[in-house]
Amino acid sequence: MTQLESARNGALTPEIVTAAAREKAEAGLLLKETAAGRAVVPANINHKNLVPAAIGRAFNCKINVNLGTSDMGSGLRKELKKLELSVKLGADTVMDLSTGGDLGKIRSEIISRSPLPVGTVPLYEVLKRAGSVKAINPALILEVIEEQAASGVDFMTIHAGLLRAHLPLVKDRVTGIVSRGGAALAKWMELGGEENPLYTAFDEICAIFRKYDVTFSLGDALRPGSLADACDAAQFAELDVLGGLVRRSRKAGVQVMVEGPGHVPLDKVFLNIERAEKICGGAPFYVLGPLVTDIAPGYDHITSAIGGAVAAWAGASFLCYVTPKEHLGLPELEDVRQGLIASKIAAHAADIARGRPGAAGRDLKMSKARYAFDWDRQFKLSLDPDRARCLHQKGLAEKAGLKNKFCTMCGPDFCSMRMSRALGKKVPA
Repeated sequence: MTQLESARNGALTPEIVTAAAREKAEAGLLLKETAAGRAVVPANINHKNLVPAAIGRAFNCKINVNLGTSDMGSGLRKELKKLELSVKLGADTVMDLSTGGDLGKIRSEIISRSPLPVGTVPLYEVLKRAGSVKAINPALILEVIEEQAASGVDFMTIHAGLLRAHLPLVKDRVTGIVSRGGAALAKWMELGGEENPLYTAFDEICAIFRKYDVTFSLGDALRPGSLADACDAAQFAELDVLGGLVRRSRKAGVQVMVEGPGHVPLDKVFLNIERAEKICGGAPFYVLGPLVTDIAPGYDHITSAIGGAVAAWAGASFLCYVTPKEHLGLPELEDVRQGLIASKIAAHAADIARGRPGAAGRDLKMSKARYAFDWDRQFKLSLDPDRARCLHQKGLAEKAGLKNKFCTMCGPDFCSMRMSRALGKKVPA
């Protein structure tokens, strides 16, 4: 049985027990949330080295890191280094979005080396095999999905909510369709005059997913790619379809989460989360950002973190990281580091705001370590210990008898904490 079916039967699977332990949560709570569809535990039966994670609004907000080659650069070795860094820095899942090279080999290597749940967008491989959008056919789609499921993929983005009827809603958009999968499907439907094959074959996809216990990540093909397009008729028309697909997947015994918008003004973030929760029956919401302004190329990890913190506070369960290279190019290793840490800051801030167990406690420990000038303790408690240690040591100036008791921001003579610690103590004349 799938994790969903087992939970409905009241059976604590090893995956649910492990995921709950990572949260320091009661396994019974995760069992209840999974059975209700408000949480998912992506865990393909063929992903043997998996350490499962719980994704749902009752648990800590999770972070996904996108990996993947392209024909314009990168390669397997570089993507595996990104995977290694992502694991080290505490990512919760990774997605292989490769479009260049031997996709099967790349995916197999990532799955075999990843203790994190691995996701994919099977339509990318479909398009590469077909050679053109026009040559895509439903049989090929199901073949690729089955192969990826059999290889151990834990969750897949399936753009089944985009329908032919939605295409006229896009024509007046500022940035059109920014989803790669969505744009390809729109072109396919327009060329052939047929309905979205991912929608018409949804029951067959459910059967494959149930066989291997793959989790749906229902893609938002019509997500806004600019603030001007946020909350428009196209976005919400697709969301309504996704709500129906959530119900169909749950009926089939398959776990499901729903992907959310890309660019959204700050004042519309809560609206988006609340609307998705209502329409999609509380399914975990997985958001790209959201990016709350369009004018920060090179800094969109910050734009995304601002929106992500608000989205997670509002109830989003899962943030997809955004790197400084968003809109500009394929991210390098340092871009991955910055994007992941920015998203983790957003998620942690939201966990504090939502009263998640242990979230604020870590901050209190950090504050005490700062006041005690316990630098090693501060580094261990930080989200990126290596970078914190490097920056401190790089700027450290030594003074006799005061080594490591200050930083170069204030120095020993203007350090407020040193002066504060001395208050009330008798100072010799």
